[in-house]
Amino acid sequence: MIKVSIAGGTGYTAGELLRILLNHPRVKIESVISSSSVGMAVTDVHRDLLGETGITFSDQTGHPDVIFLCLGHGLSRAFLNENNVPAACKVIDLGNDFRNDPVFAERDFVFGLCEFNREKIRTASSVANPGCFSTSIMLALLPLAVLNKLTEDVHVHAITGSTGAGKKPADTTHFSYRSGNISVYKPFTHQHLEEIELTLKAAGSKNLPPIQLVPLRGDFTRGIFASVYTRWDAPMPETEVINYYKDYYKASPFVFVSDKPISLKEVVNTNKCLLHIGFHNGYIHITSVLDNLLKGASGQAVQNMNLMFGLDEAMGLKLKGSAF
Repeated sequence: MIKVSIAGGTGYTAGELLRILLNHPRVKIESVISSSSVGMAVTDVHRDLLGETGITFSDQTGHPDVIFLCLGHGLSRAFLNENNVPAACKVIDLGNDFRNDPVFAERDFVFGLCEFNREKIRTASSVANPGCFSTSIMLALLPLAVLNKLTEDVHVHAITGSTGAGKKPADTTHFSYRSGNISVYKPFTHQHLEEIELTLKAAGSKNLPPIQLVPLRGDFTRGIFASVYTRWDAPMPETEVINYYKDYYKASPFVFVSDKPISLKEVVNTNKCLLHIGFHNGYIHITSVLDNLLKGASGQAVQNMNLMFGLDEAMGLKLKGSAF
């Protein structure tokens, strides 16, 4: 059994990790760390786990084989500085501390996009989990980047659920603001742009054009719907492009290309990313949908753990979606 500790145990991503890992056949929860909730039952915070676990929050890491860092952005480095995490313990960071700056002391973090870095992740001791926006956008564009077919500006409009902003309430996550509402934030400057650009360049697009990302806040709790388009002048028939995408992702247990238009509800509560490809007036248009807390965060983190420990990549992640 893999002994797991979770730091930052009261947040949304930690709650999703617990829901997955309590049912993972090869995992034992060693500790759930929260300095503000020591001694409280985990089920006092994550109420849906009542009857599934008797774990209480701790301020000790224990002796895990792997620790998941579900901390606020910028706090993972501080946690590793302040806690004696042995070199033999693997680390998976769900924050943004190591995505673009991967070196920390003796650790060298591998970027944890499974569909791009699968073999490196298998031998990694430390992994930086990608962001939710970046996962949806990178999966939409990776096949084109590999062919070096991204030559003109890429335009992205992507809408996210309120859980993407974290558990701590804010004016723009409050129900009375979000309900029946939609708004733009961080246009063209979102923090996920850097990891997207670094990954697509590493995939093959050495002269990557600008990616014009306009993120939007949605009036729903979970999921990301990304609409991605760019000029398409490549001499490849449309059916050949679609078949190429399907072939590119044939080894992935969670990324699928749909022949029909897709919607967000088809991926919520799953670890899947669905893609749909269309061609319009000289543009290629790719829609990409995923659950921001699962494939965009905790589900992908477990996928990384499975790879790091030599398990079936999909173990513990065959989750039931909600069709209605």
